[in-house]
Amino acid sequence: MPTLPASAEVSPLQSAGAEGIGLSRAAGLAALIAVLGLCTVASTVNALWFLWTTDALKSIGMFIPLVSFVLVLRAWRSLGWETEGSWWGLVVLVVTAAVVHVRDQAILVFVFSPKWSVYIPPHSLVAFAYGAGVVLLFGGTRLFRAALFPLILLWFVNPIPHIFNVFVDLPLQRASAHVARGFAMALGQPLSPDQLRLMFTPQFGMFIAPGCNGIRGAVTMGFIALIAGYVYRFRWYAHAGVVAGAVLLGYVFNFARLCILVLYYLVALRFPSLQNKAEMGDYVIGACLFLLGTFLLFHVVRRLSESPDQIKPPVLSSLSTGASAGSSFYLRFAGMLALVLFSGYGVARAYVQTHSGSYAAERKIEQDAPGQFPAQIGSYRLTRMWNENMFAGPLIFHWAEYTPADGGTPIAVGVSPVLGSHDTLICHSARGEDPIWRDQLTIPTASEPISFSGSLFNDGATQSLEATTICNGGSCGEYSSDRTHFGFVYSKPTSHSLLSQDVQRPIPILLKVETTNTTLPAEKARQQMTAALRSFLASADLAGLTQPYRRQ
Repeated sequence: MPTLPASAEVSPLQSAGAEGIGLSRAAGLAALIAVLGLCTVASTVNALWFLWTTDALKSIGMFIPLVSFVLVLRAWRSLGWETEGSWWGLVVLVVTAAVVHVRDQAILVFVFSPKWSVYIPPHSLVAFAYGAGVVLLFGGTRLFRAALFPLILLWFVNPIPHIFNVFVDLPLQRASAHVARGFAMALGQPLSPDQLRLMFTPQFGMFIAPGCNGIRGAVTMGFIALIAGYVYRFRWYAHAGVVAGAVLLGYVFNFARLCILVLYYLVALRFPSLQNKAEMGDYVIGACLFLLGTFLLFHVVRRLSESPDQIKPPVLSSLSTGASAGSSFYLRFAGMLALVLFSGYGVARAYVQTHSGSYAAERKIEQDAPGQFPAQIGSYRLTRMWNENMFAGPLIFHWAEYTPADGGTPIAVGVSPVLGSHDTLICHSARGEDPIWRDQLTIPTASEPISFSGSLFNDGATQSLEATTICNGGSCGEYSSDRTHFGFVYSKPTSHSLLSQDVQRPIPILLKVETTNTTLPAEKARQQMTAALRSFLASADLAGLTQPYRRQ
């Protein structure tokens, strides 16, 4: 018989509070302050929004917080909106806000391997901790247990972490290209030898990019199945089977999309007017197949929901209509409000500053203007300057190259006034570039010895030594722990930056030394380039280089 989605598996409990507002209104206030409280982790919210809106592969993550929010309210309603919260929730929220503030002022990266580095705390952990803190504060441990699934769902705000891209996404890209190539050749169509490019003519063909391997559709189908299985209360084995089947269905339909697209290209060879519409044809084919896959998935979910053996027995919920929130709710609400107001001041101040006309004009000038570097540092003379921008858009680094008077090895210096705490190894890993050596370097400068995180790369054309550090106010430093396979890379923020709500962010500095002699042994090349770097830094004041980019 048909089974409607049941409420969370909890036993009913009537709340008997003191005189005050009704429980449903109290829950509404708690939901409102929970949304406003996102300002306590504003940097994480901004980082996730940037991730969702710039990376199509991870855009599905923007729906996760909304779905989790709705499911938590659903579980809370099944408990009759009881407000037996715990002050431990406020402790979790305060600790989470403090840790995020420290992360904004410093670097803490856990390095598992050259291909796998994780910022601490990761955005997924911050999202989970914030959600768990709010649930504990206003709903207590019973609501926490009832809403455990929606809280765990917050771990997927970054649905596809970088390590997944390295070990799953790229191999699937090659598999997708192999399937499409094999299908085209089975139809008798000659192709170019490039494994990832299917060129039907010298000017007409397609490239199997990482995003074309079906991972987006598979992840989306997997999340739909995961949430539907929870709502319909599938037993664990039915739930796991539906999720696995949904992910597999996404990949199978992607292979079908590529084969249909090959047929489209073969038809377009005979009708040239279709060739400039190939991209739109790909979108239409993919959308139709995804819609068909979604219908199939919900058909399976509906059939399983009608089978009593595949679902957990429903537990009747209890709605309290006459109870009201007790005085402890108002105290906990006041505590959360105080935290929101304290954090909101810094967020509002930053918003006003970054949206002022003068700031916008200054940023616009910075996009094109060269950096502010001294004409000479010791015996090194400034020879050229340039800017590094992201896709001809936002500024990433101001660069300057210094050459010694005797014509020795030049040193490139990069200053980023906008990145904040940032480890360049993450960027190299995203491009598939792994260091062949990495360790901490402590080098004397004109002001004081500074610790750098050093990495050596060889891309086949050049060998390069990169040394990164972070400058907070008048001090600089970035450190790495001793390790063989994994360890930490971190910086030490100043006490002033930790104890203030100054919107000024730490400024990373990147120094780079290169040699075109790729046959030179890596250890010898590293020693030579480290010696050149030491010679340059002996006369350099790195903290002084960042002063022109600090807004008071």
